[in-house]
Amino acid sequence: LLFSLGVTSMVNAGAMSGSGNLMDFLDEPFPDVGTYEDFHTIDWLREKSRDTDRHRKITSKSKESVWEFIKSLLDAWSGWVVMLLIGLLAGTLAGVIDLAVDWMTDLKEGVCLSAFWYSHEQCCWTSNETTFEDRDKCPLWQKWSELLVNQSEGASAYILNYLMYILWALLFAFLAVSLVRVFAPYACGSGIPEIKTILSGFIIRGYLGKWTLLIKTVTLVLVVSSGLSLGKEGPLVHVACCCGNFFSSLFSKYSKNEGKRREVLSAAAAAGVSVAFGAPIGGVLFSLEEVSYYFPLKTLWRSFFAALVAAFTLRSINPFGNSRLVLFYVEYHTPWYMAELFPFILLGVFGGLWGTLFIRCNIAWCRRRKTTRLGKYPVLEVIVVTAITAIIAYPNPYTRQSTSELISELFNDCGALESSQLCDYINDPNMTRPVDDIPDRPAGVGVYRAMWQLALALIFKIVVTIFTFGMKIPSGLFIPSMAVGAMAGRMVGIGVEQLAYHHHDWIIFRNWCRPGADCVTPGLYAMVGAAACLGGVTRMTVSLVVIMFELTGGLEYIVPLMAAAVTSKWVADAFGKEGIYEAHIHLNGYPFLDVKDEFTHRTLATDVMRPRRGEPPLSVLTQDSMTVEDVETLIKETDYNGFPVVVSRDSERLIGFAQRRELILAIKNARQRQEGIVSNSIMYFTEEPPELPANSPHPLKLRRILNLSPFTVTDHTPMETVVDIFRKLGLRQCLVTRSGRLLGIITKKDVLRHMAQMANQDPESIMFN
Repeated sequence: LLFSLGVTSMVNAGAMSGSGNLMDFLDEPFPDVGTYEDFHTIDWLREKSRDTDRHRKITSKSKESVWEFIKSLLDAWSGWVVMLLIGLLAGTLAGVIDLAVDWMTDLKEGVCLSAFWYSHEQCCWTSNETTFEDRDKCPLWQKWSELLVNQSEGASAYILNYLMYILWALLFAFLAVSLVRVFAPYACGSGIPEIKTILSGFIIRGYLGKWTLLIKTVTLVLVVSSGLSLGKEGPLVHVACCCGNFFSSLFSKYSKNEGKRREVLSAAAAAGVSVAFGAPIGGVLFSLEEVSYYFPLKTLWRSFFAALVAAFTLRSINPFGNSRLVLFYVEYHTPWYMAELFPFILLGVFGGLWGTLFIRCNIAWCRRRKTTRLGKYPVLEVIVVTAITAIIAYPNPYTRQSTSELISELFNDCGALESSQLCDYINDPNMTRPVDDIPDRPAGVGVYRAMWQLALALIFKIVVTIFTFGMKIPSGLFIPSMAVGAMAGRMVGIGVEQLAYHHHDWIIFRNWCRPGADCVTPGLYAMVGAAACLGGVTRMTVSLVVIMFELTGGLEYIVPLMAAAVTSKWVADAFGKEGIYEAHIHLNGYPFLDVKDEFTHRTLATDVMRPRRGEPPLSVLTQDSMTVEDVETLIKETDYNGFPVVVSRDSERLIGFAQRRELILAIKNARQRQEGIVSNSIMYFTEEPPELPANSPHPLKLRRILNLSPFTVTDHTPMETVVDIFRKLGLRQCLVTRSGRLLGIITKKDVLRHMAQMANQDPESIMFN
């Protein structure tokens, strides 16, 4: 860290010496200078130095007048204002999405006669004829069979309801995929792999645009309501980052500096998780652990504030009607015991194995989609998967209901008032205990039926999620992963509970499970299983545990959650270090240099730099001997992002580095605004113009666009150090010298391709720079 800080300050000091007004013949910088082209990486050091310059200028001006002082205060407060706006909009959108999903999910089964925009639950709340025992049945809510053929029971009613369920699911999915395809192709998928890449300094124009925000919000409601095996939590992070990008474009401090904009996006990601799970602290930790690349302390406070505002806004909307931020809030009445750590760790092992299986199968399927004709028919693929999902899901009550409701039911503790099949135990008629503390009881017929249905639902979810994640629709992975774990956990929990009831004299149960006591809580096992499976797929640890206990309110169950999360990570890491998001980043060929990756090979900078042996020499600019036409020809014939500037081709002594985009803009502006600049004008990067014959055209001075302190390493620098420099300083490129003479260049793409080659992967899979 000290090394990286020292280098940063050294480079910043050098970069500042080359800043200021960018053109000698202009009073102010010309438009678009300092911006980047699409699918290119930003230069973190340059962005940092530009922000330092801007801040220094504002501070010095603030002493000149009261108005300038007020402007400096507004500039200082703009960060907090942006966070407030992000929190308000993200919270509002999340609340609206939750309410709309609730209504449209129920629309597949029936409609409310008093007000068609009421969901099933809201419809029966307003009815005066609803009893507690039949709280799901009320005259105002009619299933489609009752409404269309006036029948509620029998085979014909079942078939009609079945068909309506499938038709609504197909309609929602078709609308979603069509909207994504026509209006916002970037609105598909989870969005987290791309956001990780963007936060590492990559530019994907339009990915966080207004159209993407609008279409992703609308289609997210449609796909979740269609009953597909996906969640809305991952896409909500993308939605929140779109809000962050929109508000940062309103303030020049963020809109003109890509590095500062990424600080806002890190905080927006925290707000997204905050409203997705009702977990503000978990959101901040998720942003820190999982998505952010550069996370200074200032961003930590701002993320905390944005997550707080977002959670507060969602709580004000109260989408679930339970005065909670989430659907899954639970309260368990019994502690956990040391002997239970064994099944918890087993659930962790299951989570790690499921994570590995899912990542390998899903990536194989997504690669097949990319490389075969399957990828040409995204609408057909979505329709087929939706049809299969709806046909198989309807007969099983656990797959028919929305995944969030399923998880909520699996997490629930069986109280005296529960009507779920999972709570169909055989009661002791002599039981005189308080309602809260119901002792362990033998399982009834309903529990055994529920176990069979859960086992079938588990197999179905495991298979269908592999094919659903990655289609051309918004699709989150958190909820399906949690559902897989919760189903497995609930079944293990019921098994342990029945074992403890029937064999309470065994040595493992004797100390803590007396007859007539409430020993085992199956809902807790579901919660631990959900955490284990989510950890196995995403490889989160700290943020996962915090999200889980904020999600459920189960503060005293942190140790079981930690045990399961750590076990699932260990098991999954044994088969491969990549989580699902890193795997998708590599599949798409994005230039993402993961902080977690270790480079242990003994190669040198000279092995990786371009040009290699047998390749044409490096394209360079000389400091005072090339004409405008020479430079324009070089730019036209190559596609490099920049060119080293040397004293002369003979000496190869390095002067600095000029960016391609800024050269193009500088020449274009000079031709338009400066008289006497023609194709054979000499371009020079020195302070004084070169000596020219009397009749020569006017020379063009471009010293101000020259970076006088490009980052350099010697040819014998170990690649381990070079990788570390690229990672910690966010470099785009690094020049290789020997005794001050330029030998070659290493770009971020070269580093990533070399790392892929060393790991026996295809280096050509890294497509962007």
